[in-house]
Amino acid sequence: MHFCKVEEETELRLIDLSNSEELFQLLDANRAHIRPWHSWIDILRTVTDVERAIVVWQQQHVMNRGFYAGIWFKGCFCGMVNHLDVDWTNHRTSLSYWLDAAHQRQGIMTASCRAMLDHGFNTWRLNRVTIECATHNTRSRAIPERLGFKFEGVIREVEWLHDRYVDHAVYGMLRSDYEKRGPLGVREVTAIRSTAEEPQPCRDYRDPAREGRVLSR
Repeated sequence: MHFCKVEEETELRLIDLSNSEELFQLLDANRAHIRPWHSWIDILRTVTDVERAIVVWQQQHVMNRGFYAGIWFKGCFCGMVNHLDVDWTNHRTSLSYWLDAAHQRQGIMTASCRAMLDHGFNTWRLNRVTIECATHNTRSRAIPERLGFKFEGVIREVEWLHDRYVDHAVYGMLRSDYEKRGPLGVREVTAIRSTAEEPQPCRDYRDPAREGRVLSR
C-alpha cells in the first residue's frame, strides 16, 4: 500500500479498487453535505460507478499526472485529496479535496493538504500549486488561506453547478512562497511511494484527468 504518514493519527493512502465499497458508502452518507458544491456526486450512484472512477484515477497515476489519495483518520476513511492534473512542462498542479461531515473542524484536511504541498514542492520540485473553490464555499476557501496561499482573483461563472453558474476564487502558492515561509508544520512525513516519484515529462498524452474530474474542488 502506498501511503503517507501526515500526523500521528492521519495518513494518506493511494485509492485503488479495494476501496470501492468503502468509498461508495462514505460518499452515499455524505451526499447532502457534498452536493451543494460538487456536481460529480450525482454521477457516483453505485459501487460500479465508483469502480469506474477509480480506474480513471489509476490511469492518471500510471500516466504520471498525479494521484488520488484517501484520507484515514484514526483508522477511519474520511475523505480524499487529489491532483486535478500535473503539468510537468510548466511544473505546476492543482489540488482538490472533500471531507466527511463528521470529521470537519479537526484540522484533518489542512494537514493533508500540507503533506501534498510538501510532496509537490520537495519531491516533485514543482514551481506552482493552485486551489480553486466556489466563492461562497467558505470552508473550502479556508484551507488555502490557512496554508498561506495567495488569493489571486475570481474567475467569473466558470462552473455549471446543478442549475446555475458559479464563480471560483483562485489561490496560488509558488515555490518561492513555500520556501520563504519555511516548513508548513507537518510532522515527520513518509514520502508517498508512487510511480511519479521521479517524474518524466509526458508527451503525446491524452489527459485522463479530463475524463476523471469526478472528484474536484
